[in-house]
Amino acid sequence: MSQMLALVILVAILYIGDVVSVRTKAWIPSVFVCAVLFLLGYWTFFPQDIVSLAGVPPTVASMMIYLLITNMGTLLSLQQLKEQWKTILISLAGILGIVVALFGIGTMLFGIETIIVAIPPLVGGVVSALIMSEGAANAGLATLAVFAIVIYVMQGFAGYPLTSIVLKKEGKMLLEKYRKGELKEQKTGTQASVSERHELKLFKKMPDKFNTDYFKFFRLALVGFLAYLVSTLLAPIVVISPYVLCLLFGIIATSIGFLERHVLQKANGFGLAMMALMLFIFDGLKKATPSMMMEILYPLVGCIVLGVVGMYIFSLFMGKVLKVSKEMAFAVSLTALYGFPADYIITNEVINSLTEDEKEREALTSHMLPPMLVGGFISVTMVSVILAGLFVGFL
Repeated sequence: MSQMLALVILVAILYIGDVVSVRTKAWIPSVFVCAVLFLLGYWTFFPQDIVSLAGVPPTVASMMIYLLITNMGTLLSLQQLKEQWKTILISLAGILGIVVALFGIGTMLFGIETIIVAIPPLVGGVVSALIMSEGAANAGLATLAVFAIVIYVMQGFAGYPLTSIVLKKEGKMLLEKYRKGELKEQKTGTQASVSERHELKLFKKMPDKFNTDYFKFFRLALVGFLAYLVSTLLAPIVVISPYVLCLLFGIIATSIGFLERHVLQKANGFGLAMMALMLFIFDGLKKATPSMMMEILYPLVGCIVLGVVGMYIFSLFMGKVLKVSKEMAFAVSLTALYGFPADYIITNEVINSLTEDEKEREALTSHMLPPMLVGGFISVTMVSVILAGLFVGFL
């Protein structure tokens, strides 16, 4: 198979996944469709090295991970987090619920190694799944390497419908209050902080024409390299994943004005980076035989069910303490199962289904969307990467 034919086939699979997700309004996740097509391909005519053949060997994927995680750090808005402090606590409580339920019950059912591999992908997304998959593979745990990918692929089936159900209940309650004049649209800085252009304080005297795509890539790569360097220097004392430091250094670099927000998008590299990363993720399924898939089915379903139950109990408790409705608290914690952009899509679809009045939609959006976005950011973008960086050391 030629390189370009391999690339065409793989990108077509990614596109088919997107189309199905859009047509079903995200009820069938794109990653699930892609995973099924990859499995069918590997079980039939795909060469085992089709992803490397298409131009995405492990070294390229590793480069993209450094850039993407550092870019994640640039998305942090301190103003947004300040406004949504209750959301952060609820999100952390939900994550704690997953950890407690899986370590408390899951280890007795599935074994400690399975639980260690399961938690970071269940709390987060593609990056944490890849970290745990690579860690399991390096530890000689081939089945668990596949398990990390599959649990990432499947968790949306629990997250999407549950989120839609609880958000509709929350939305109906808020809508009733709004129509009675008991609820006003929140005018916060959150929405503005999401889209505002972060000033490059360290380069404010530099003309914009010199801030080229290559300069953006250079600064992003430099921050990633510093994270790697610090991780290497600390290794004799304490083992800290360079990916965790990439996230931290991205936040610091943005706050001091060295990186702008969404720098990878502004450098026109985000789409290509995500494509390479997704292809490398699905490359992990090449070792998944039909018998192996049947073998991991039981721990897969068990881990997701236990995680959701633990998440619900802990988020419910935290919601009561903070005087947040149980529906909103559970919805915020569920963002750990999918993150952005699914949290944005589901929230908007629920709001649009509840009312056609533009003012009512704006009022619901101001109350429901900010906590959903922050919840997804905290769990998927930050905590899952940190957990993966810690847990991978125990394999």
